[in-house]
Amino acid sequence: MQVLDFPFLQLSFKLHNLEHATMFLHLVVFAGFALCAELIHSFQTLSGVVGMLVASVFCQELFLLHFHSADHVGLEGHYHWLLQLIVFVSVMAALAATCCQTSLPAALFLSISVVFQGCWFMNMGFLLWVPRFVPKGCVVHYVDSTNDTMLGAVTCQSSEADFRARALANLQFSWILSGILIFTGCTCLKFAVKCIPRDLPIEYEQLHSRGADVPIVINDFKEAHP
Repeated sequence: MQVLDFPFLQLSFKLHNLEHATMFLHLVVFAGFALCAELIHSFQTLSGVVGMLVASVFCQELFLLHFHSADHVGLEGHYHWLLQLIVFVSVMAALAATCCQTSLPAALFLSISVVFQGCWFMNMGFLLWVPRFVPKGCVVHYVDSTNDTMLGAVTCQSSEADFRARALANLQFSWILSGILIFTGCTCLKFAVKCIPRDLPIEYEQLHSRGADVPIVINDFKEAHP
């Protein structure tokens, strides 16, 4: 059912469009609640509810991706299966961050999974929709499902090309994750240098000045009795 039909604005009630919009609907619900909680200065009190809404966003995304109306098969289906794996990890990370709100590893794990999900979305957009980036031996076929909608699907011309394309997708999955982890590790190391361990004795303090460690020893003063 077409509602608006303008050169730069089109709105239609199609099943796959509604599924994609529903994913963002849950994100809007979470963002709106978190913003309201921040405005009324009750974010700490409602942090558990905010965490629950974060987990619900990824749960609904995983549900709609798994039971998507579009028939993602072949190479496109493999990319979407890897996407579901990332979203599942995001669900687990969101639950862990909600249960352990003061845990840095849980929060870091959630952040990494969200960044990974965004990078994988961009990678899918290039590899599945831009013909020049499609793996060798595979082509993009645009199917005119209706009068105003073009759906694309990647098909490989041989089983060898399909196997090679899937292997490249697995490598891209690993490379993107490795890049995110390298960036995360370097960032953590940079901030860790500026931190002073809490278990150091009171008599010792370590100062970092231009890469050199300067130990300062504080002597105890004893009261002299006549």
